[in-house]
Amino acid sequence: MRLPPLNALRAFESAARHMSLRRAAAELHVTPAAISHQVRALEESLGVSLFRRLPGRVELTPAGEAFIEPLSTAFEQLADAVATVRRAQNAGRVTVAAPPALAAKWLAPRLHRFTAAHQDIDLRITAQGTLIDIVREDTGDTGSLIEEADLAIRSGDGDYPGYAVERLFMAYVTPMCHPRLLEGEHPLKTPDDLRHHTLLHYVMGSESAATDRPNWSVWLDAAGVKGLHGRRGPTFNQVAMAIEAAADGMGVVLGIPVVAAADLAAGRLVMPFPLSLRVNADYYLVHSEDAVKDASVAAFRAWLLEEARNERWAAPPGVRRDAAGGADLTREPRGLRPLNRPESPPTRSASQW
Repeated sequence: MRLPPLNALRAFESAARHMSLRRAAAELHVTPAAISHQVRALEESLGVSLFRRLPGRVELTPAGEAFIEPLSTAFEQLADAVATVRRAQNAGRVTVAAPPALAAKWLAPRLHRFTAAHQDIDLRITAQGTLIDIVREDTGDTGSLIEEADLAIRSGDGDYPGYAVERLFMAYVTPMCHPRLLEGEHPLKTPDDLRHHTLLHYVMGSESAATDRPNWSVWLDAAGVKGLHGRRGPTFNQVAMAIEAAADGMGVVLGIPVVAAADLAAGRLVMPFPLSLRVNADYYLVHSEDAVKDASVAAFRAWLLEEARNERWAAPPGVRRDAAGGADLTREPRGLRPLNRPESPPTRSASQW
């Protein structure tokens, strides 16, 4: 028997499971139009209608209802078989993907604690710019949301259909600089003193992709600083480079504290002002439900969640913490200025971090 194309079957199964072409498109990393095309091709191949197209929604026909259950079961069995083979092939190996700055500045410096406790696990770390939602959208990338890793840390809105999603950190920005900039001829005492210092910037993706990211113009406006051009100063194409420049005393960077946690802890960076702006993207741990069935993957997930829970900069000031100091990431902090005006929030944005 000749079977219909696998892509068409996947498109229908996802659309029927979500009862939404849009969510199916997000899960399979294609456009809604592509899902619609694949479903119609499947209907033509089978000679039956599987969906009723209604204004703003779809409904399964009797044929679609009869088809979806055995099809979903078949895909689950196929996924289980693939997972079994991969676990046998990669026993003891864990691949973790993360945005470049977070991988270099936060994850890498603490990995020794995991490897010391799990010397039998073969750990692979990969830094991927496409794990940042806004960069992914700007480049038109349609690959896997977790870049073929067992576990991925993503910077974005947390809406990743088909995956388990756990928030690690709330993202917020505040100025950071070397301690010596707090002294000297023009010490940083108030935000207005920034006019005597170099502002450090970063750009990832295209300029158009950076419109929702935190920037100096927005922060200076929120701080009430007048007559200071927010775009002056050198620009780096990597966040880690901008943070390193600030830690060397070159100037002041508008950064996310968790990314600079090691430099803050070492005293190479300080935060001279209390004003922070909330960013419309957080850091999330993302993985398939089946991934954590592997004992090695489960061990790294548990370790990572504990490290995140104990991270001092996991959430901005004002977030409630438990007796052990862990931040409550389920509630927004009080009194923290949003990056975008609440009356016109972006539908999907990210921090470039």
